[in-house]
Amino acid sequence: MDRRSFLFSSVASAALAACVSPQMAAVSGRKPNLIVVLADDLGYGDLGVFGNGVIRTPNIDRMAAEGVRLTTFYASANVCTPSRAGLLSGRYPIRTGLARDVIRQTDKHGLPLSEITIAEALRPDYATALVGKWHLGHVAPFWPPTQHGFDLFSGLPYSHDMAPIAYYAAGPGVELTEEPMAMDRLTEKFFARGLDFVDANKDRSFFLLLTLTAPHVPLDPHPDHAGKSSAAEYGDVVEEIDAGMGRLFARLKQHGIDEDTLVILTSDNGPWWEGSAGGLRDRKGGAGWEGGYRVPFIARQPGRIPAGIVNDAMAMNIDLFPTLVGWADGQVPNVELDGLDIASLLTTRRAPSPHDELVLFQNEDIAAIRTQRWKYVVRSNYRTYEAPLDAAGRVDWAVLIDLTNDPAEVYDVSARYPDVLADMTARLERARAKFGPLKTPQPA
Repeated sequence: MDRRSFLFSSVASAALAACVSPQMAAVSGRKPNLIVVLADDLGYGDLGVFGNGVIRTPNIDRMAAEGVRLTTFYASANVCTPSRAGLLSGRYPIRTGLARDVIRQTDKHGLPLSEITIAEALRPDYATALVGKWHLGHVAPFWPPTQHGFDLFSGLPYSHDMAPIAYYAAGPGVELTEEPMAMDRLTEKFFARGLDFVDANKDRSFFLLLTLTAPHVPLDPHPDHAGKSSAAEYGDVVEEIDAGMGRLFARLKQHGIDEDTLVILTSDNGPWWEGSAGGLRDRKGGAGWEGGYRVPFIARQPGRIPAGIVNDAMAMNIDLFPTLVGWADGQVPNVELDGLDIASLLTTRRAPSPHDELVLFQNEDIAAIRTQRWKYVVRSNYRTYEAPLDAAGRVDWAVLIDLTNDPAEVYDVSARYPDVLADMTARLERARAKFGPLKTPQPA
């Protein structure tokens, strides 16, 4: 089913839903609200509940205690634009044409309109909003995000370290407008606008994607938080995120919709210049190693998610598409998704991953293949050189990691496990055959 056909069927479903009696609607109950808070460059080890002993995150730590924490959750890329494309589409970014680098302010491409986003899949049953950073195309037809299923957009076109930068807003019947902005008030403004959306839709089901710019540089903490953290400015902005999460949960309780609302907190990739990768190898942009991809993930919905679950089953942000649509009892579009429904990981202790393997990309090249125990790394960085470790003549440079016993990815165990190496090599070749033809043509 293409995007046009899917949207037509959604309209038809809405017309059918309008024929349902109020009594039947009352019996079926309200669809759950969905909130995804996406931090920017937040590291795996930057939160107290993930082992940070310097930065104070009591609200987020409480969120984890009252919900579920996934300890082997990946972004679908080690940099911003492709990771966001993967989250919204449920597909590896190479399928969307956005796997290479990030969109620069001079670029003219974006998330294709042919891609169905989470927001589109949830409509018309949900009010939808994206508040914060977009970074998936800032020229027509890819801009603004209201082109991609969001009723409301309020935020930035791309990263706040790019110029020119301005704050924009768009909504039903409202043309794109430019608003004043101050760097040290961005996180406050994002949370405030997100809470306004919650207020306006407290009596109906809503989907809010709150995409923060923190803790991506430049670090400009709000005056109320500046100088408060032992981790200096980086800690200040993370603690400001935590305060915003506290306000969010308080507002949900104020409206009596706390138990009706699934809240997820995660990050678009690993930490950049500062921040903690939690002992994982490398950082944002770091080829096939864990530190660029593995990110914190916490989900909470009292009454539906049992408190205190910790699950190490592997998952990825591409899984949010089918999971959120399924959580809402919605229709998953008939397109080829790479993501799988991970609802069981959120609700059942020790539930296994639905994935047999995950593919990690460095731009459009496969950098690693991950199974639950094993990882085969075939791309790394050395100085300014991106090294293909399994290139002709040096296959022995590729690294087989036993992540169960070596989470820091220090030792190659391929000589000890030849059968595992053969299996991982075969997986790599199948993935290359599948995704290689999807690479975008590059200028000669």
